[in-house]
Amino acid sequence: LITSAKVVQAEEPITVFLAGDSTMAEKLPDKRPETGWGEKLQQLFKADKVRVANHAKNGRSTKTFLSENLWQQILDNLKEGDYVFIEFGHNDQAKARAERYTTPADFQANLARFVKDVRDRKANPVLMTPVARRRFNESGEFTDTHGEYPDQVRKVAAEYKVPLIDMHQKSEGVLKRLGPDESRSLFLHLKANENPNYPKGIEDNTHFSAHGAEVMAKLAVEGIRELKLVLARYLKTR
Repeated sequence: LITSAKVVQAEEPITVFLAGDSTMAEKLPDKRPETGWGEKLQQLFKADKVRVANHAKNGRSTKTFLSENLWQQILDNLKEGDYVFIEFGHNDQAKARAERYTTPADFQANLARFVKDVRDRKANPVLMTPVARRRFNESGEFTDTHGEYPDQVRKVAAEYKVPLIDMHQKSEGVLKRLGPDESRSLFLHLKANENPNYPKGIEDNTHFSAHGAEVMAKLAVEGIRELKLVLARYLKTR
């Protein structure tokens, strides 16, 4: 009986917890077709081996993720061998929103705390730079909107030897390749009356369409393969 209990325990799926903001989060019905890329991650894994638990929330920075105890909810459910994918930066940089804004130094400190908390529980942190916004200038050249925040993530990853999936670099590459026009399909762009949730239409260059979310999830999987994480064994074949 003891042996069989151990076997059952060993076969329990690895949980991948997602900590992040609206670009990753699950959406309410009244926001569809807006889709967080985290919603598209589960379908890329073998369901009996990996379970994705999406704890990302709209509008959160590292500061509010901590102050609202969203981080604690992950820690309370974290078991040895699990993974936590950590992607922030969009809202940390929002100086106009004092409740969200996180200075670069505090952003680094919060990320370092996340890493320590996960490792203390014998689980695996994976840092991610924020996904790029769709921003092109009048000449059709891509322009970055995240300032120094992606570099802060890279610095913490290097200092603490944390696996890094550079979503910023990867998504920027996709946007540049597609260019100003084709890249619209990745984001929440709707004409007036095209969708009942957006009767006046919308041009949102931060949040994804279902297609865009899928593209971003595949970039995360590309990173998992490149890092040769244990999780890579449980990805569905390409």
